[in-house]
Amino acid sequence: MGEWSFLASLLDKVQSHSTVIGKVWLTVLFIFRIMVLGAGAEKVWGDEQSNMICNTKQPGCKNVCYDHAFPISHIRFWVLQIIFVSTPTLVYLAHVLHVIHKENKLRERMQTSSEPTKNPKYSDDKGHVKIKGDLLGSYLVTIFFRILLEVAFIVGQYYLYGFVMDPRVVCSRAPCPFTVECYMSRPTEKTIFIIFMLGVSCVALLLNVLEVFYLLCRGRCSKRRHVAPFTMPSHSAVLEMKQVPRTT
Repeated sequence: MGEWSFLASLLDKVQSHSTVIGKVWLTVLFIFRIMVLGAGAEKVWGDEQSNMICNTKQPGCKNVCYDHAFPISHIRFWVLQIIFVSTPTLVYLAHVLHVIHKENKLRERMQTSSEPTKNPKYSDDKGHVKIKGDLLGSYLVTIFFRILLEVAFIVGQYYLYGFVMDPRVVCSRAPCPFTVECYMSRPTEKTIFIIFMLGVSCVALLLNVLEVFYLLCRGRCSKRRHVAPFTMPSHSAVLEMKQVPRTT
């Protein structure tokens, strides 16, 4: 878990600048992806190429068969998925920190100068940010990229090696002298982890979609609040209007 500490510290800063659903998404990312991957999945997989047994001892055949069945190992694939999915959130964090730094300079200028300046729009004195305007657009773009990346990795995993670990690998590439059969270790246990990580990806994808609808609905509700409500004239006002004589 030591190699994940830097990424976890950066993502932890996004907690205070996210919505409620965004905080749940970050919790899913921390607990059910990073921690499970570091604590359990790496021990289950280990060096799967060395544990694979083939019915030939031809030098190089095992390496070629493993590369044919798994162009990239599941562990490295999930590590890339976490890094790529987290990158848009880190870009949004950089935008937030830039806005906070810019508005802090604006507050210092307001204290030292008597000239009228614009008030800070997005942040307060404690560094809390309101997701609106440009920040809202940046946050929505971040979520859309996360959705695209989640879908791309789910589809990529399906086309690379499916969602079930096949215990037998059939290979006929050179330098194998004939059609070789290789057998993976602990296929059932690995299948459980594959399905678990797939389920976590689907949950994260669902949370991203829900967050988009949440932000859009919240934006529409805030616009309706700013619109002045139409009030019907009272009954006495209607009678007075009727009693006013018309001029010819």
